[in-house]
Amino acid sequence: MKLFRGSSGGAEAATPQAAQKLTRRSSGLGELARMWEADNPLCVLDLGSTSATNIRFFTENSHKIYSEDLLVASTDPGLVTKDEQGNVILDSRRFLADNLVYPAAHFDVVLCWNLPDYLDESLVRPVMGRLWSVLKPGGMLLAFFHTKDAGPDSPCYRFHIVGKDVLEMQRIVLKREARRGPTGAVHTAITDGFRLQRVFNNRHIETLFRDFASIKFFLARDNVREVLVVR
Repeated sequence: MKLFRGSSGGAEAATPQAAQKLTRRSSGLGELARMWEADNPLCVLDLGSTSATNIRFFTENSHKIYSEDLLVASTDPGLVTKDEQGNVILDSRRFLADNLVYPAAHFDVVLCWNLPDYLDESLVRPVMGRLWSVLKPGGMLLAFFHTKDAGPDSPCYRFHIVGKDVLEMQRIVLKREARRGPTGAVHTAITDGFRLQRVFNNRHIETLFRDFASIKFFLARDNVREVLVVR
């Protein structure tokens, strides 16, 4: 596994509104769309900042959608701890006590997007385990992974569904505290988005989702592998 060090620590909020939007076609999304085109209402978990586009897309089709921004949640300074060897890690137990708190087998679909590539290493496996538990048997999860050609400066995007197999990509820009003024007011600075932490190869991806029933790969033109897994 290729690792990239460095992070956007101290982030307070994701502010993708100011970033330029791009579009891309998604074969994985197109296949997943068969589920929400059926008559049965679905329960969907969208792992990103609140997207009015995604909320409208699902609610207009009588589906229920939840959103959680796990990347921003992972920047909580209170999560920082050390392992038995003294290495700095994030406390996955505390993280899962505050995030992804849902009943077992609650969701039909999880839109994971590019979360594993940008999430801190110490949280990736625990989060994937929790996602397995909150998915219904037969439920599906869609995730995007960068290929080996990606560099550590590959931008992190928020994804908005604008068609059956079309996504609008909005680069995430983070707002980080810069200093406090003489009155105690916080002055903020706009910084770059989350930094790519690693690149998974196919074997690593298969290991990451080894508890799932099946896995399917789609190779996109923009050096991204789309992965669709079934619980």
